[in-house]
Amino acid sequence: ALLPGYHPFEWNPPLKNVSSSTDVGIIDGLSGLNSSVDEYPVEAISKRFRYDAALVSTLKDMEEDILEGIKSKNLEEYLSGPFTVVVKESCDGMGDVSEKHGSGPAVPEKAVRFSFTVMTISVSNNIRIFEEAKPNSELCCKPICLMLADESDHETLTAILSPLIAEREAMKSSELMLEIGGILRNFKFVFRGTGYDEKLVREVEGLEASGSIFICTLCDATRLEASQNLVFHSITRSHSENLQRYETWRANPYQESCDELRDRVKGVSAKPFIETLPSIDALHCDIGNAAEFYRIFQLEIGEVYRNPNVTKEERKKWQTILDKHLRKKMNLKPIMRMNGNFARKLMAKETVDAVCELVQCEERQEALKELMDLYLKMKPVWRSS
Repeated sequence: ALLPGYHPFEWNPPLKNVSSSTDVGIIDGLSGLNSSVDEYPVEAISKRFRYDAALVSTLKDMEEDILEGIKSKNLEEYLSGPFTVVVKESCDGMGDVSEKHGSGPAVPEKAVRFSFTVMTISVSNNIRIFEEAKPNSELCCKPICLMLADESDHETLTAILSPLIAEREAMKSSELMLEIGGILRNFKFVFRGTGYDEKLVREVEGLEASGSIFICTLCDATRLEASQNLVFHSITRSHSENLQRYETWRANPYQESCDELRDRVKGVSAKPFIETLPSIDALHCDIGNAAEFYRIFQLEIGEVYRNPNVTKEERKKWQTILDKHLRKKMNLKPIMRMNGNFARKLMAKETVDAVCELVQCEERQEALKELMDLYLKMKPVWRSS
């Protein structure tokens, strides 16, 4: 069965290792590879679109937006391109999907979804003709592959996603020729794998699981280093480096012991198979910022700016005062570890107003309110990227 609204298209040069036929519908399983994975019938555990066909379908859905964008930027309406399309990729487990009373084939009880979102379309000189206003909305998120598999099952994940990743790699070095508004135009694609949580980044980039002493997916810090240095870190890991480190792990060229080798490759011990972009997600931005504000609130209650030498007991006392007040005024219950809901509720104008009731100095109250105001203005920046 073809996708609804099938459109002919062409790649220049043709995609490597991808069929040039464009009339492809939903693909069962592994695009014709093995008939089963771990005894599960493959056609029953995976359905997907071919990546390029799905992108074409999406661009044709956006035809009006593209033409409107060309017009609004006063560009030549017969402009053939090249148009650069930035695609955000996401992949996540969907939790338990087991049949409670079903009688279908025995399949894994968890599901994983791989999807993409068209973020921006631009022409030369970085002129944007389209920008997704709500990039986290389910309306613009296009599922491209659904599989019944556990996200921590490395073999099944690689078996099912590898053909998709091969298509993605091929598209990086080719241009799509597609008719938009009755004119043949060419599109280049830039893929950004930012929609992965930490568990999946570790899984697809070949890193050890989250209990590892290498606690970061962005840099080489160990638990101990991170606990001693809370400030100076930069993003150093990359997909290509992970691939090199895997080769080192596999070949052990310096004949090192297991511990020495593990330290050399900084916890890379499986073959990375999807390129992700090292990034911090919006949830952890929220949590990190809220944790800092929670600390500032306590310091302001205790007027640390007047008396910097304070005991642990005094700090504990301010935290108790703050927790009590937040529970009473904001119905915010104190928690052991900062979570997303607590963070989002804490970072509000009402919260800072409540905290100011505990702060003596009016000048400091104003500064706190200003700081929160600034934060709330900046928040849409990382919530949307």
